[in-house]
Amino acid sequence: MTLFDTTPFDPPAKSDAPLPERLRPRTLEDIVGLDELLGEGRFLRTAIESDRIPSMIFWGPPGSGKTTLARIIANKTRARFVTFSATSTAIKEIRTLMEEARKERKARGSKTIVFIDEIHRFNKAQQDAFLPYVEAGDIILIGATTENPSFEVNSALLSRTKVVVIPALEREQVMAILRRAVNDPSLRKYGIEVTDDALDFMAATSAGDARQALNSLELVVETATKEDGAIDKEKVTQILQRRSLMYDKGGEEHYNIISALHKSLRNGDADASVYWLVRMLEGGEDPMYIARRLVRAASEDIGNADPQALVFAIAVQQTVHFLGMPEAGVALAQLVTYLAAAPKSNAAYIGYGEAVREVRQGDNPGVPLHIRNAPTRLMKDLGYGRGYGYAHDYEEQTVAMNCLPESLADRRFYEPKDIGTEAKMKARLDAMREARKKT
Repeated sequence: MTLFDTTPFDPPAKSDAPLPERLRPRTLEDIVGLDELLGEGRFLRTAIESDRIPSMIFWGPPGSGKTTLARIIANKTRARFVTFSATSTAIKEIRTLMEEARKERKARGSKTIVFIDEIHRFNKAQQDAFLPYVEAGDIILIGATTENPSFEVNSALLSRTKVVVIPALEREQVMAILRRAVNDPSLRKYGIEVTDDALDFMAATSAGDARQALNSLELVVETATKEDGAIDKEKVTQILQRRSLMYDKGGEEHYNIISALHKSLRNGDADASVYWLVRMLEGGEDPMYIARRLVRAASEDIGNADPQALVFAIAVQQTVHFLGMPEAGVALAQLVTYLAAAPKSNAAYIGYGEAVREVRQGDNPGVPLHIRNAPTRLMKDLGYGRGYGYAHDYEEQTVAMNCLPESLADRRFYEPKDIGTEAKMKARLDAMREARKKT
């Protein structure tokens, strides 16, 4: 008896199934928003229609159609189709099924397609168990993930698959799906009218997630009564109470948005900085995490062009700790706008990096004798401190004395920019260099 499940992968949804499941597309023609992948002559459509499926990773945000594509492939292919759960499948079971796939291929030439939803939840050992069978051609692997496969899929396995990027649905595309849904008999039976502005609001707040938009629509229709009349945007807001933002504090979107915030303020764009700040806060991000990142930005991107920026950033970090949310949100907004407007210099950041590189790769010569401390007679006899000049005794408060090892005598690590406070520092440092040449 075969270990493979021979029941249909995508049977008709039960009447009590959630709306997204009841309306899940069953054919390529039913899919909305993937024309770049499924248009006539496109790679994926040709592969599906010719039943010549390669190993692939579907990478895209929630509700973009990854599982739907896999189900359509399951119904069109002549290959066996096996699904795995990343949370409940043991390595022993994987290997047993893979060995059966190998035997079927050798004995009958039969293909086996293995679908792993949320492949990023499989650990390294589980992913490794598929590798030899993919390499040998015993199975065709299709994985679906919302996370960047560069980080979540083993590199050896990734190199043997084609990554297919599934884009988030556009607002108009989600709107088209919702319009189709309101005319479905399973919703029409409630006798509730939903206005276009209500549908548009649900589409706009779904972040391209068709599943989320359909769940919202189903909740609204099932919650409303005929006495409510037509359901408009205001009534939808009352029913849903709070919009749901796409923001995964542990996933890629977390890093995408903090990157957007940092790069916006680095670029001097205060409006974008505030927007990305609010996206993170409304998505439930820890405000202390944001404060720490802003302290880093104050030092890394502004530095000595405006030393007050770091002081301000620390003050806001303390404000966040003291006040908490939501009051601290205003302080964070005050800080990001200040940082965006501040003069920028990465000279300290670059200088630190250059010094780190020298220390890690250089020969690290000893401290010059003239700037070594000499607390004992023996050390003085050995030349420690000999030739040291006390800077305060000189007019420019500097003396012709090299404080770097001889092999690094002319090395410049810190190159201040001619902007903000750092311009004054640059002038002062240049003046002291010139003074050292004269003493």
